[in-house]
Amino acid sequence: MRAVISAGAVFFAAVSLAQAGTMATGEQISAAISGNTVQGSMIASGAYTEFYGADGAIRGKGYSGKWRVNGDTMCFQYGQDPEACWQVRLDGDQVTWVKGGKDDGAGAIVKGNPNNF
Repeated sequence: MRAVISAGAVFFAAVSLAQAGTMATGEQISAAISGNTVQGSMIASGAYTEFYGADGAIRGKGYSGKWRVNGDTMCFQYGQDPEACWQVRLDGDQVTWVKGGKDDGAGAIVKGNPNNF
C-alpha cells in the first residue's frame, strides 16, 4: 500500500510540475493581462508596475509603451527601443516572463489600473 501511495504522490507531483511549466497561449495571455496591471521584477531591469490597456498601451510611473500578443508571446515596445517578446507562464494571478527557455522575470496580476496610470 505504501508503494502505491508513494508512486501516486510522485505521479501527482510530476503532473503538477508539468502543468506549472506550461506556456500560455496568446488567447490566455490577452485574457489575463489586457486591462490589468502587473507588479513584479525583471532580472535585467528590476522592479516594475505597469498597466496594460486593452488598446495596447502600456502605462507606468513616468513612462509609456505599447504591448501586443504575437502568436503565443507577449511583446513590448518602449520609446525607440526595438520590440521584445517573451513567452508567458500563468499560474492564477502570477505571471512568469520566459525568454530563451529561461525565467526572465515574474509578477502578480492586479485587476484594473489601481495606480491610475
